[in-house]
Formats: sequence, structure tokens, C-alpha cells
Amino acid sequence: MIKLTIIGSGSAVFTKNIVTDLLSIDAFKKMDIALMDIDERRLKYSHDLLNIIADKLNAKPIIQSYTDIKESLKGADFVQSTIQVGGYKPSTVIDFKIPNEFGLQQTIADTLGIGGIMRGLRTIPKLLDIGKEIMEICPNAIWLQYVNPMCSNMIAINKTYPEIKSLGLCHSVQGTAEMLAEDLGENIEDIEYLCAGINHMAFYQKFVKKSNGQIEDLYPRLKALADKIVNDEAKSSRSLEKSEYSDKILHEKVRYEILSCLLYTSDAADE
Repeated sequence: MIKLTIIGSGSAVFTKNIVTDLLSIDAFKKMDIALMDIDERRLKYSHDLLNIIADKLNAKPIIQSYTDIKESLKGADFVQSTIQVGGYKPSTVIDFKIPNEFGLQQTIADTLGIGGIMRGLRTIPKLLDIGKEIMEICPNAIWLQYVNPMCSNMIAINKTYPEIKSLGLCHSVQGTAEMLAEDLGENIEDIEYLCAGINHMAFYQKFVKKSNGQIEDLYPRLKALADKIVNDEAKSSRSLEKSEYSDKILHEKVRYEILSCLLYTSDAADE
């Protein structure tokens, strides 16, 4: 039976999404899932939620919860990290508030710029602690690493533990592609794209629509839309969220500003 250990599984939404996807696949319906978190309340919530999901999907996984990382890693084939060092409060709030006092607004603050640097300084030591435990307990496991700042974290992991099979993962590329398609009024199922770069700073080399045997380069339409959004003549479909750190409306303008300047659009999430 395949065993997946999720470190930081108190992140209920993230854990729910990953496990729901896995339990929807026949080969994983009877997998062993070890939930690990230092917050027992959040851990119990995630455990109860996954039991409900498993029932609805007619899956029979073995789900166990741990606050001891060593116990959770025993026999793991895959290890997934979704930790947030310092939590949302105070750490993430500080990453936003202090730069904002000096006029720097950030939309995410977990990868690029000063927010990403501070998050990395907090996070890398803890990830290296996890790596040490993996080396001792399940050295053949594949480490699926979801914690930002992705590139900084993965450089540290790969340099310190080159023996571990580790992979940095993020949803920003496909998420941005869906946003761009939505902004153009297109179905993402008809879109084919090629993206290259580093996490939160990757560029779409190709963004085309394939339909009825025809191929349309969508960049001319994206560039025309970018001019309107940059000049506040239009808004992205995802531009209506307010930030608790600013009175301003957070537009997805950063991607379109990059497009206007560099002629390619990016998955950049930090502003």
C-alpha cells in the first residue's frame, strides 16, 4: 500500500484538495495517509474532513494523525510539505505590513521581493530539519515540496540533501493560464501553452487556441487587453479582491504590466 505523509496537514484546504484528487483515482483509493501537524486542533479538523471526503468518494484509505514527525514518516513512499513557519499571524502579516509602511505593496509576499526573503529565512531551516528526518527514516521517499519561496527552498534542499528525490511544485502556471483564458472569454480546455522560468517568474513562450483544426496565437489579443488593463480601461476577471493591508483594489495588473514591458506574460504573483 502506498503511503503519503503530509507535513503541515493542518492547512486544511490544501490538504483537502490534494487528497480529494488522489482518492478520485482508483489506484489510490486504499492508500495510507499520514497527517502531521504541530497544531492538534487543525490536525483533527483535517482528519475529520478527509474521512468525510473518503466516504463520499467510496474510498478506503487508512488515515492516521501525528504530532511526531518521526512517527509520521515511517514507511513513507511520498512526503509532502505544506508548512507555514510562524503561521499567518504574526509572520505573514508582518511580511506585508512592514514593507507597506515604506510604500511597497505586495499581493502575495511569499516568493519575490522582501516578503519572500523574510519568509525564506524563516522557512529554510525548518525544511532542512524535515530533510534530515527524511534521510534518517525514509531516505527512498519522494519529497513533494509545496512551500514558498519555492526556488530558494529547493536550492537549499538540493544543496544540503542531494540524495533526496525532491520536487518543487506550484499551481501558479496553470492558475494563471486559466485566468488569461477567462479574461479572453476562452475555454481553458482549448488552450495550449508552453511556459518556462522559475516559480512565480515564469513566462508563457506560447499561448494558443486550438479549435476545429485551427490554431490561433492569442498573444495579439492578450497584448491589446494588457494595454487596456494597464491604463485602467478594463479589469481582469480576478481583480476585485481587496487586500486587508491596503485600501486599494488589488488588480491582476502585475501580469499585464509585465506583458506590456517585456512582450511576454508571466505567472508572477508578487507585486
